[in-house]
Amino acid sequence: MIVVTGATGNVGRVLVEALSAAGERVTAVSRGTSPVSLPEGVRYRQADLAEPETLRPVVDGARALFLLVAGAGAHLDPGAILDVAKAGGVGRVVLLSSQAAGTRPRSVSHAPLRGIEDAVRRSGTAWTILRPGGFASNAYAWAESVRTQGTVAAPFGDVGLPVVDPADIGEVAAAVLREDRHAGRIYGLTGPAPTTPRQRAGIIGEALGRPVRFVDQTRAEARAQMVRFMPEPVADGTLDILGDPTPEERRISPHTEQILGRPPRGFDEWARRHAHAFR
Repeated sequence: MIVVTGATGNVGRVLVEALSAAGERVTAVSRGTSPVSLPEGVRYRQADLAEPETLRPVVDGARALFLLVAGAGAHLDPGAILDVAKAGGVGRVVLLSSQAAGTRPRSVSHAPLRGIEDAVRRSGTAWTILRPGGFASNAYAWAESVRTQGTVAAPFGDVGLPVVDPADIGEVAAAVLREDRHAGRIYGLTGPAPTTPRQRAGIIGEALGRPVRFVDQTRAEARAQMVRFMPEPVADGTLDILGDPTPEERRISPHTEQILGRPPRGFDEWARRHAHAFR
């Protein structure tokens, strides 16, 4: 049995489907109610990583755990989570972390994730850490303005980053959970090429078949929006990356292609698959 936390999200859904298609027994876990549909044979359980004891019946008899934490994970006790997992029989943990845990380990915004990484490495299990860059699906934040006004507003319009398709993360996670050769490895995950917010707005317009206008935001304007749904340190850390990325944050990672045997998907492919969200 492989247990997948965060199973109803952009990464988790793909991961559950990939594992099920490969013939694995899967338990899909989230804090909320059961998703509308799951692949045949996949069981659903409700649990909250902030309350590790809720995981105990979920991981009983499991051999592997995919650990996805909400936000930066500052509210979690990773040691308690891992103790419960090991007591249930888990011998392999794959953690979905963040690129910034490696590129900005001292930042207030991502220090909690680095602490979770350290706990996973000390856990005594076979472990693998995935460090994706920015998600292509962050563009969902523009969906309403694209639908109603035909515009995208964002800061740092001409700063390019190789955003990663969550579907690639899910497929990489499925491979890593099933193959012994990935134990003790840290993988950075990116898209195949950098794109700027201005370019991504244009790509969404191409997918829709109509123009989408880009509107430059100041950092302060973007921050005011972001702190409505994320802690201030996380918003500040994210804006630092978007506005002044390090050379490593701009670099194209080879790991997706090495693991899956194909190049990562580009933002254009993501936009075509999800164009319905912007119509």
